[in-house]
Amino acid sequence: MTKHTVTLIPGDGIGPEITQAMARVVEATGVDIEWEVVEAGAKLMDTAGTPLPAGAFESIRKNKGAIKGPITTPKGSGFRSVNVVMRKDLDLYANVRPAVSFPGTKSRYENIDIITVRENTEGAYGSEGQTLSEDREHAQSLIRNSRRGCERIVRYAFELARKQRRHKVTAV
Repeated sequence: MTKHTVTLIPGDGIGPEITQAMARVVEATGVDIEWEVVEAGAKLMDTAGTPLPAGAFESIRKNKGAIKGPITTPKGSGFRSVNVVMRKDLDLYANVRPAVSFPGTKSRYENIDIITVRENTEGAYGSEGQTLSEDREHAQSLIRNSRRGCERIVRYAFELARKQRRHKVTAV
């Protein structure tokens, strides 16, 4: 069996607990995984000056993938969201979220089988010029979307629909 090396970023807060449980589940499948653990999070600000050291990106690129636990994003100031930094640096532009009903489960709706495809690096994730009024009642942010970003996410969604033989695509 081939051994797979995967970057594991435990994160902070509840991150280490979640990733530890996830690792046990993955290992129970019998897949031969070697975890290359890379630290990230608010605790590194004092020692590394960043919540996401360059070594994390090197490990992810070398191993061609990663599993990341939650990482704290301070509100209002501090450092940029690690999630946004990773998405932009690694160009992880397509956020694919399937939603499927499971037979025999009680839910509000039945027969759900949809996939949401969201652009993950522009728009709200690339906001600039963020301001907050003095009375803290109004926030403003400039959001930009590029033609390239819009075209590639639409192409991604349509190609995904085609591969899965879906008959309807809605782009918003």
